[in-house]
Amino acid sequence: MLQFLKQILNNAQYKRILDNIVSLFGLQGFSYILPLITFPYLTRILGPDKYGLIAFALAFIGYFQILTDYGFNLSATREVSIYRDDDEKISNIYSSVMVSKFLLMLLSLTIMTVVVFSFDKFRSDWLLYFFTFGLVLGNLLLPTWFFQGMEKMRYISILNILIGVIYTVAIFIFVRSPEDYLYVPLINSIGTIVIGFWSLGLVHRQFNVEFITPSMDDIKYQMKEGWHLFLSTLAISLYTTSNRFILGLFVSNTIVGYYSVAETIVRALQGLISPISQAIYPYFSKLQLENRSKAKIQLKKLLIFIGVFSFLISIVLLFCAPVIVQLLAGGEYSESIPLLQILVFVVFAVGVNNILGIQGLVAFGYKEKFSTIVIIAGVIHLLLLIGLIVLLGSWGAAIAVVITEVIICIMEYIVLRRLEIL
Repeated sequence: MLQFLKQILNNAQYKRILDNIVSLFGLQGFSYILPLITFPYLTRILGPDKYGLIAFALAFIGYFQILTDYGFNLSATREVSIYRDDDEKISNIYSSVMVSKFLLMLLSLTIMTVVVFSFDKFRSDWLLYFFTFGLVLGNLLLPTWFFQGMEKMRYISILNILIGVIYTVAIFIFVRSPEDYLYVPLINSIGTIVIGFWSLGLVHRQFNVEFITPSMDDIKYQMKEGWHLFLSTLAISLYTTSNRFILGLFVSNTIVGYYSVAETIVRALQGLISPISQAIYPYFSKLQLENRSKAKIQLKKLLIFIGVFSFLISIVLLFCAPVIVQLLAGGEYSESIPLLQILVFVVFAVGVNNILGIQGLVAFGYKEKFSTIVIIAGVIHLLLLIGLIVLLGSWGAAIAVVITEVIICIMEYIVLRRLEIL
């Protein structure tokens, strides 16, 4: 592990990767950690009921974010990383992906509107869902996949931190009681949309990317390239986003609030690991084309590093759960403590899964196998989730998540061994 760290510090290419990791901490890692600043305030001001309602709405809208993102966050990132020196090709990729995402957003808005006004559970809070849908538009405008593929995350990272600070301040100013819960998704959406528009100008100014009207063949090509990754992302949502959503269909908003507190803390800690995986992904995509043997060696080293790091985080969190919940959420959320102690091992499992799945299978060109694994796991999880929720409530949801992540680890490892990558 020490030798791996020395290589990073002494190699110019590795230094660029390290710079992107730091930048991604600002963009994605900060987006996980930022809620911990407003988190103690919102949990206490809103209470478990309204906090759970907002969490349920975010989980519901999360499906439309997945549909709009499609599989472009990986497929388009890989293309940009390969053709980054060809301005004309990059402009074509950028334009066709953005148009594809816009069409998918319109489809998402139509589906959401039909669902919201067709069921009483959604209709009574219809404004909440439309305010939350602003996040879908914001994510469309924010071409994180492009900056990631170009390995230039610093620009957008700075903008994201700035908007994050504005969001945090606005929460403290406008949210003063449970009746102000609608301001939370509204402020969040506005911030994301603002940074999205700003980043579009950044793409044009800094990278000489011109928007060109893509042909239907270009759009079809991007949709085809992202299809398997979209299926895998959708399957992944069955054991990530779907937990709050499906739990909310069976239990009260208050119970969802308890579960969401535990899950939010775990996701914040995952934010310490996810940027490492994302920043290294373009490097592995290119390296496996140039020197496959070297890529295999680096993959093993990275797996050990991330495995040890994420496992230590999980152990610390296990013992500190009571103090963390009390400090961040307050005494009203004591029921979140055992849920957090179950979910801590997701940090370790997801850290390992990111390396085995994204750097191992997807970067090495086996995205179909990756999709197959997560689809199988998603179906297994859905059955586990519903069954365990009926039997154990929110505890069942937490247990189902951990079991599923372990299953994915095992399947990915077996496949990589058979492919002789590990």
